[in-house]
Amino acid sequence: MPVTSTRDVDVAVIGAGQAGLSTAWALARQGFEPGTGFVVLDADPAPGGAWQHRWPSLTVGTTHRVHDLPGLAFEPDDGNRRAADVVPAYFAEYERRFDLPVHRPVRVSAVRRIRDDRFRLETSAGDWTAQAIVNATGTWTRPFVPRYPGQETFTGRQLHTVVYRSAEEFAGRHVVVVGGGASATQLLGEISAVTSTTWVTRRPPIWREGPFDEDAGRRAVAMVEEAVREGRRPGSVVGVTGLLVSTPYIRDGLDRGVLERLPMFDRITPDGVAWNATDGQPDRFIRADVILWATGFRAAVSHLAPLHLRAPGGGIRMDGTSVAGEPRVHLVGYGPSASTIGANRAGRAAARDLRRLLHPVAGLPRSA
Repeated sequence: MPVTSTRDVDVAVIGAGQAGLSTAWALARQGFEPGTGFVVLDADPAPGGAWQHRWPSLTVGTTHRVHDLPGLAFEPDDGNRRAADVVPAYFAEYERRFDLPVHRPVRVSAVRRIRDDRFRLETSAGDWTAQAIVNATGTWTRPFVPRYPGQETFTGRQLHTVVYRSAEEFAGRHVVVVGGGASATQLLGEISAVTSTTWVTRRPPIWREGPFDEDAGRRAVAMVEEAVREGRRPGSVVGVTGLLVSTPYIRDGLDRGVLERLPMFDRITPDGVAWNATDGQPDRFIRADVILWATGFRAAVSHLAPLHLRAPGGGIRMDGTSVAGEPRVHLVGYGPSASTIGANRAGRAAARDLRRLLHPVAGLPRSA
């Protein structure tokens, strides 16, 4: 959608992934007028959020479930098609179907409070002002790589999953895959089919047969909710529970013996990774040509720094979807809502709260 002259809105939504689009739909259902009552500012040049940047080998059938956006079912006709093609096409249709006011590419560099009831968003396409902010920027643009002694001396290649494209580029080289989440296990399965690998994690994996049931999901979400209420950095479901769902590609990896993990190494050398001697055991060394960091992401919230939202624990203390003490600033897709179904629910909750705050006498909301 081209930028219009309307730069003063009730609600500015930052990001047009699952969290941003579900929030935009819910705002419209709560009576906010698209384009004047709310806008969506998206940094990417095309629809699709982080999905458009996923590695080519990730298919619809091998992803974690892509949950429907509200009001439009996700019904891919072929599970073997690339997720980076199918999901962005679905998002594009969603924006068109509901005539959502998405402006792109618009990168928000800073959000500042200019009055108690007004914010200024400084962007690559000029400034907007809004009475409230919904941040839905996710994590894809903030890949996390931990620091280890000797890391800068490694003469091979180091990369994060965010730039991974295919296993074939590693053929003939030994790859150390670091990380205990779903991306690590999936990529380990792919890479080990074409070359030798070593898998290292901070703690032993716990395999769970079948998907999370509702009780397990609620327990995991409750653990993340506790973290954000206390202002700690939110973790992923795997991070807080240690559980990995046993999928077909994981079972194949187990059968082939490539999911035999080692504990985290202590240091990196110019040509590999090494463990210090412990309990009478000598130093251990594994030669490596590549270190693939499948070590997750952090919330992309640096543009909110002028609002000073960080708690002493390093995270942002939350009260539902709003920042504690900041009812005009909502984070959707953060902490317990950092999943497709969680983002849908959080988008509805944020829209309801903002309608009550900004238009308390506007009458009954539309169904949401």
